[in-house]
Amino acid sequence: MMLPQNRFKKALRERRQQIGLWNSIPGPLVAELLATCGFDWVVIDTEHAVTDIPDTMAMMQAMAPYRTHAVVRPAANDPVLIKRVLDLGAQTLLLPYVQTAEEARAAVAAIRYAPRGIRGVAGMTRASVFGQVAGYHQRAEEELCLILQVETIEALGRVREIAAVDGVDALFIGPADLAASMGHVGNSGHPEVVAAIELGIRDIVAAGKPAGILTLDHDFAQRCIGWGTTFTAVGMDIALLANAARSLSAKFRAE
Repeated sequence: MMLPQNRFKKALRERRQQIGLWNSIPGPLVAELLATCGFDWVVIDTEHAVTDIPDTMAMMQAMAPYRTHAVVRPAANDPVLIKRVLDLGAQTLLLPYVQTAEEARAAVAAIRYAPRGIRGVAGMTRASVFGQVAGYHQRAEEELCLILQVETIEALGRVREIAAVDGVDALFIGPADLAASMGHVGNSGHPEVVAAIELGIRDIVAAGKPAGILTLDHDFAQRCIGWGTTFTAVGMDIALLANAARSLSAKFRAE
């Protein structure tokens, strides 16, 4: 059996815009529903959600029949968490709060087997189709996509050195934490934050890496695409549900 191709990684390399969505509600039903909605990628979030390892596997399985690519965000840049998610079959990881090139190198090591890294070796995993992918351990990293979040003003200042680390495929700006690091917590639309985001996107692109972002402001998403983002998340399941429910409630209360 051949090593499954990472279509999302290929699209990023070809600089084809990938529109994404955040999946914060745990469980396979919502994940499968979102996978049918036409997005290029959906993040299964385990950092700011109650989603955990068993949920993650079921959610990836639910999304697998559809063209939408599952991106998994572990709770931290931690080799044990990374190893577990990779063994479950995740091909693309979004790692939060990477501040330095040293932390970037640690992330790369965590997704690579020895002698190039420290990922623990297991044979009968979902990632290797339970041992049926020929040469999986020698070739796995070819189809793994590693995205690092640069989400503070300090990390944005180190974009070029982080991007230069071998094995880093893309960089992602987190507007909320960036705003907080700049003294504007809860206000990612502050002009200083917006200016930092624009500069950060341009720096990432200049460093030769695809740039990504999450924003629920659709006009701002279009601005980010204009500045150079290649993978742009434009919504979140829990926000879509809350907004639609509040709108429906308000409509009938008004009537």
